[in-house]
Amino acid sequence: MAPTFVQFSLLSLFTSSLFVTSNAQSLRKRALAVTSTLPSGWVYSGCYTEATNGRALSGGSYTDGKAMTEESCVAYCAGKGFVLAGTEYSSECYCGNSLNTGANTAAAGDCSMACSGNATEPCGGPNRLTVFNHSTISAPPPPSHDPGPPGWSFLGCYVDGTARTLTTPMAVTGGGSAMTVALCTSACSNGKYSYAGLEYAGECYCGNAFSNGGGPAPDGLSGCNMLCNGNSSEYCGGPNRLDTYATTGTKVTSSSAQSSGSAASTTSSAVVSTTTTPSAPTGLPTGWSYQGCYVDNAQGRIMSHQNADSSSLTVENCVASCQSQGYSVAGMEYSSQCFCDNGIMNGGALASADSQCSNTCSGNAAEKCGAGNRMSIYSLGNVKAILPPAAQKSGLPGSWTYQGCITEPGQQQKIFKYQIILPNNNTATNCLSQCSTFGYGAGGMEYGRECYCGDASDLVLAGSTKAPESDCSIACTGNSSYLCGGGNRVSYYTWTGTPLQTWHTPTGNNSGQYQFLIGGVIIPLITTAGINGKVTFVEKWGTGPANTTGAYELDLAQLNNFTGAWRPMHVKTDVFCSAGLTLPDKAGRQINIGGWSGDSTYGVRIYWPDGSPGVWGKNDWQENRAEVHLQIGRWYPSAMIMANGSVLVVGGENGSNGPAVPSMEILPQPAGGSLVTQDFLQRTDPYNLYPFLAVLPGGGIFIAYYNEARILDEGSLATTKVLPGLPGSVNNFQGGRTYPLEGTMVLFPQYAPYTDPVTVLICGGSTPGPALAIDNCISMQPENPSSNWTIERMPSQRVMSCMTALPDGTYLILNGATQGVAGFGLASNPNLGAVLYDPTQPVNARMTIMANTTVARLYHSEAILLQDGRVLVSGSDPEDGVNPQEYRNEVFIPPYLLSGKAKPTFNMTNMDWTYGQTVSFTLTSGSTANLRVSLLGAVSSTHGNSMGQRTIFPAFACNGKTCTLTAPPDAHTCPPGWFQVFVLDGPTPSNSIWVRIGGDPAKLGNWPKYPDFTIPGV
Repeated sequence: MAPTFVQFSLLSLFTSSLFVTSNAQSLRKRALAVTSTLPSGWVYSGCYTEATNGRALSGGSYTDGKAMTEESCVAYCAGKGFVLAGTEYSSECYCGNSLNTGANTAAAGDCSMACSGNATEPCGGPNRLTVFNHSTISAPPPPSHDPGPPGWSFLGCYVDGTARTLTTPMAVTGGGSAMTVALCTSACSNGKYSYAGLEYAGECYCGNAFSNGGGPAPDGLSGCNMLCNGNSSEYCGGPNRLDTYATTGTKVTSSSAQSSGSAASTTSSAVVSTTTTPSAPTGLPTGWSYQGCYVDNAQGRIMSHQNADSSSLTVENCVASCQSQGYSVAGMEYSSQCFCDNGIMNGGALASADSQCSNTCSGNAAEKCGAGNRMSIYSLGNVKAILPPAAQKSGLPGSWTYQGCITEPGQQQKIFKYQIILPNNNTATNCLSQCSTFGYGAGGMEYGRECYCGDASDLVLAGSTKAPESDCSIACTGNSSYLCGGGNRVSYYTWTGTPLQTWHTPTGNNSGQYQFLIGGVIIPLITTAGINGKVTFVEKWGTGPANTTGAYELDLAQLNNFTGAWRPMHVKTDVFCSAGLTLPDKAGRQINIGGWSGDSTYGVRIYWPDGSPGVWGKNDWQENRAEVHLQIGRWYPSAMIMANGSVLVVGGENGSNGPAVPSMEILPQPAGGSLVTQDFLQRTDPYNLYPFLAVLPGGGIFIAYYNEARILDEGSLATTKVLPGLPGSVNNFQGGRTYPLEGTMVLFPQYAPYTDPVTVLICGGSTPGPALAIDNCISMQPENPSSNWTIERMPSQRVMSCMTALPDGTYLILNGATQGVAGFGLASNPNLGAVLYDPTQPVNARMTIMANTTVARLYHSEAILLQDGRVLVSGSDPEDGVNPQEYRNEVFIPPYLLSGKAKPTFNMTNMDWTYGQTVSFTLTSGSTANLRVSLLGAVSSTHGNSMGQRTIFPAFACNGKTCTLTAPPDAHTCPPGWFQVFVLDGPTPSNSIWVRIGGDPAKLGNWPKYPDFTIPGV
C-alpha cells in the first residue's frame, strides 16, 4: 500500500533547512523589503541568478536556518574582507569579490523567499541571490600564486603523492588554519631547508631536494587551486599538488632520498629525531588500543575529521579529543596532525611495515605520530573499514529504486520543481521518504545537501540524460557513506511499487460538463442559495462599479429574461470580504457580517428571503449599525451556527490591511458581552483569515487557521485539544490553508447511526514567500485520539479553490490558480480543471479529473450547489491586467445528471424537523432498490470557505413507495439550520426541497428587536 499518513518526524528534516521558522510569532505582513540598515558603505545590488557552473559567489559562506538576515550576512562577509554578499534560499549566505561566470541580474520578484531570521526581508530564492556590494571598497585582485617572499622564488606547481616530494612536514606559527606562503617559507628557512612546498591549503613541507620522483605537474598550475587558509589572496597547493618555492640561487635538484645537509641534525617544532625508540603510550581510555600504521591519501583521506594542528600533539591527547567528540577511531600524522572518525575510509590499509610511521609526536618524542601519508591508528575496539561513499541502493524506504546519475538541464534550470535544502541530514532515506509521503514518485539528491521531489515525466521535460556514475561524487550531509549527487548532477530514484496515487480520467459525460448559465451584473463576493429557490449575490459595494446597488438576487426560473432574472437589492455599507450564513429561524433569513472599512467592519446585515421562482420578492437587506453591530470591526471573519443556535464570529482584521482582530464573539450578544481573545489568532496573523469552523459531534468546535488546528470548548471557547499541525507542501511545512494562502474545507459525510468520528477535509492552499500553490488534500478525524493528517496529492496545484458538496456524498474541487496567493493581482496561471473527490474510495484513489472550463476563476470566485444538483460557478476579480473581471455565470453539471437516467421525484409535507423525529415521504418516481437520502446544509460561499456546509445520510426505510426517515439525533451531529433534502436513485439525485432541522434554540427569530429590522418570530 502506498504511504498515506504524514510522518511528522520527517519535519525534523527541515530544522536546519531553509524552511525552519516554526514559531509563527515571526510571521509578518506579506510585503518583503530590502533592509535599510546595512553597515556603512554597503548597498543593495539587486537579485541575481546563480552562476552557470557552481556558485555565483564562491568565497566564504554559512547557513543559518533560524536567524539569517540581510544584515547578518553582509556583516559576515564584511568581516571576512569580501566586498560582495548574497543571501539565497532564505537561510544561506555567500561572499565573494566578484560574481562568477553566468551570474546575471534577475527580476527582483524572483528573490521572494523571506529571511529565516526576518520574515520582512528577502533572502534570495531558488537559485537566486539577493546581492549587496560595498560601494567604496574596490574588490581585491583575484587570488594568485605568490611569486615568493624576499629570498625565495616560486618554482611552480609540483606533483606530490604517497611518497612525499618534500619529505619533512613543518609546523608553522598559528597552525594549518593560519597557513600562508610567508609562514611556510619562513619555517623552512629557519630549519635550514632550501625548498618549501604548500599543500591542501594548510600543510607545509620542507626539503633540500625533490624526492621520490616529484617534479613539475603535467597540468601546470591548475591542480594548485586551494587558497591558503590564512590568506585567501594566494594559493597553497591542492590535492596531491605543492605550490613549490626555492631559496634564491638554489639549483633545483632531485634525488630518491633526502639529501644530507645542515638540517639533518636540526629539530624543529614539528620534526624531531627519528632515531629514538618510541615508548608505548600510557593513559589511554579504557578499550582503546593501537591498530597499526595505515597508508593515507592513496585514494583520498582515510579519516574525514581533522583537528587543528598542534605543536604539542601526543597519542593520548589526540585519542582523548576524538573520544570527547564521539568518535571511535583516532589517527596521528605528520607529527602534529590529529584525525578522528568512526572507521577507516577510502580503502585505507596497513602499511607494509609499521616502521613507516616514523615521525615522533610533536608533544612527546617518545611516541610515534605517523609520517608523510602515514597514520598511527588507535581505536575503541576493532577498527572498521568505511567503504568509499556510493549511491544508496539497499535499505531504501518503501519501494524506491536507484536509477543512476543524471544531468541537470543547466542555465539555472532544475529537473524537479520542489527543492529541500538539508545542510546536515540529507540522505536518500530522508529525502525520498519526504517525496513519497507527499505523493511524488521521483526524486533525488544533488550537491550533497539538496533534495528534490517530482515526477518521472519531469526528466523528459527538462531534457535530462544519463551521466557517468563518477559524476555523482558528493557525499550526503546526513551520511558520508552514501553519495548525494554532484555539481549539476542528481542521484536519481523512482518509486517502483504500488502507485502512490491513482487519478481517474473518465471521458465524455463521465467527466461532467461546464455550461454557460447567464451573464451577470456584478462580481459576487458571497453567493448563498436561499430557501426561496433563488441565489443571493453580494458584492464589494461602495468600492465596486458606481452603477450597481451592492446586492442582487438571481431567479433561476427567469434565465431567459435577463432583467427578470436579476432583482436589484441594496446594502448600506461595504460587504467586501465579509462572512455569511443562513440562520436557523423559521424564515431562513440570511445574515452578512463584517466588511471592508469604517462602519462596514461592524456591519450586521439581514435578509428575509421572499418571493418564489419566477416571482420577485419585496424584502431587502436590513442594516443599522446604531441598532445592532459587532463588538469590534472585522474584515475577513468567519461565522458558524453553534449547537445552541447562536452565531459564532471569529477573527479577521480591523479593516483593510489593518491589525489583527484575534477574538471571537457571539450573536446575539449575550448579557455582559462575549468577546474572547485568542492568542493563536494574534500569533498567526495575517495567514489565519477566514478560518475554517465546524461543530463536532463530541461537543467541541473545530477550528483550522493558517497551518494549525485545535478543538475549542463550545461554552468558554477555551482550547481543549491542540491538534497536529497541518502539513503544507513537500518542501515547505509553513504552507498554509486559510486566507491569504487560501485553500478550502468541508466535512466528510456523516452516516447514521453516526458512530464514526467526523472527518475534516482541507484541499489546496499556498506557501509564504515563494507563493507556490499546494497540490494536496489533507484529512483527519479531530476527535479520534490517535488521528493524524492523511496526505493525498491532487492532480494539480490549487490556491483560491472552492469545494462544493454534492448530493451523492462526493465533493467538487474547482476554481483558483496554480501560483500565488489570494488578493488582487497576487496569483497567476488559472486552474481551469475540476476534480471530483469521493470519500468512499481508498485513500490516494479518491480523485477523478473532470472537465475543464475556459473561464478563469481567480480571486473572488464562488461555487454553490443548486437545488437541481448542478453547481453554480461565479465571479473572478483578479485585477491582474491579464485575466478579466468575470461577470459570466456557469454551471458545472456532474456526471450523475448526464447519464440519461430520469431523476427520482418525491413528496414530503413536513418541512420542520425535530431531532430524532420520524419523517415520512412518498417516492413518486424511481426505484427503492438503490435509494439513498442526503441532507446538505445551507452554504454561503466566499474565499474558499463554505460556511454552513454539512452532509448527512440519515437512516430510512421504505414499504413500497412509502418511506420514513429518522432525523439526526442532536445538535452536535447536526447543528440547527436549513438543509436541502435529496432523494437519490442510485447515483441520480432528485431536485431538493428545503427543510429546517433542530428548530431555533437561540430564538434568533425574535432578534434583532429594532425598528429597522423585521423579525419572523420563533
